[in-house]
Amino acid sequence: MPVSKPFPLFPTYDELKDVRLDDFPELNTYLEKSDKWKRNAWHWGQEFLSYIGRNKSQHTYTRFRSELEKFLLWSFLVSDKPIDELRKSDILAYADFFWQPPLNWICFVNHEKYRFSNGVFEINPEWAPFRLVQAKGDQSKPDKKLYRPSQQTLHAMFTALNAFYKHMMDEEICYGNPVQVAKKDCKYFIKDAQVKDVKRLSEDQWQYLLDVAEKMANDDSKYERNLFLIASLKTLFLRISEFSERADWVPTMGHFWKDNDDNWWLKVYGKGRKLRDVTVPPSFIPYLKRYRASRGLNSLPVLGETHPIIAKIRGRNGMTARQLSRLVQEIFDQAFEAMRLSHGEEAAARFQQVSTHWLRHTGASLEIERGRALKDVSEDLGHASMATTDTIYVQTENKKRAESGKSRDV
Repeated sequence: MPVSKPFPLFPTYDELKDVRLDDFPELNTYLEKSDKWKRNAWHWGQEFLSYIGRNKSQHTYTRFRSELEKFLLWSFLVSDKPIDELRKSDILAYADFFWQPPLNWICFVNHEKYRFSNGVFEINPEWAPFRLVQAKGDQSKPDKKLYRPSQQTLHAMFTALNAFYKHMMDEEICYGNPVQVAKKDCKYFIKDAQVKDVKRLSEDQWQYLLDVAEKMANDDSKYERNLFLIASLKTLFLRISEFSERADWVPTMGHFWKDNDDNWWLKVYGKGRKLRDVTVPPSFIPYLKRYRASRGLNSLPVLGETHPIIAKIRGRNGMTARQLSRLVQEIFDQAFEAMRLSHGEEAAARFQQVSTHWLRHTGASLEIERGRALKDVSEDLGHASMATTDTIYVQTENKKRAESGKSRDV
């Protein structure tokens, strides 16, 4: 029997915190006609996500909303069991479903959940809760039958549902957490003691990318932003979101500051709403000066300066993470094309696979390889534990291991 087509349950945080179900007539009709436990489950989900939206980052809200939505849709449309009565075996059954969802629950691209029309929010029929992500550079036709969640995605699902059930226990809605006990017995987790695939560029690849960006900026000043952005992400180990304008933080030039010993720092608002100060090396200062000159600003930032670090060419204020990602992607695309013409498609393929986060990993990996203390790199990265940074550090040992393995004969 085919599983019913899913539908979105929760809008964005701004819409959810003051939600009126009358504005979502299709969802409202479904809940009104459903058993009471489904209406309760939706409201428990709303309360939990409202709490996450108030106290965590936008990224965490979006991730938890996605996982909770899948889970509640499964409980509504597949298991048909009240979520406060689920046991370990039920969560493991959901893990089976999560590992291989029905094809009509899978899409290829992110779609808006709702479309605003005639004064109400209508369900977007193209939306689906699971997404098949095609590897960058893979030109083959995507096939939903090939969908499998990654280990990271599996961990994210259990993390979100574990937090949800802990919240319900705190609210005395239920008196046990089946997710916590089920995770230990989930057969889809793989214990990996081998080489971790940290996504990064080699030193030569990074230099090629930087050279391409500098040439683009030299030829056309509109690319000064792109050059400054990739230099910042790699050299200062930044996440793309840490240069984006958010509701509770706007990165400004005044966040660059100099201490009494003439050392430059950048104040960064990172994951978990934590502030950290990142060291700014002298090698980066010429890129900062160059970008500021292109905007008609003083050579170096001054205390209290309110200009956004990355500004729109037209319009006011800073840029979103998605807009910033597009600036980086322009450099990746140009580097791929330039290397394809000069060295062939196989040599250029790395630039088709690369993402913005690779630049952060590249910067940290190269610093560790040059001998900088792991503790110092960890603090600049904003890692809560050096063990996280050690995942990157281990790659230097694996490089030696791989090199020694090349001498083997067939």
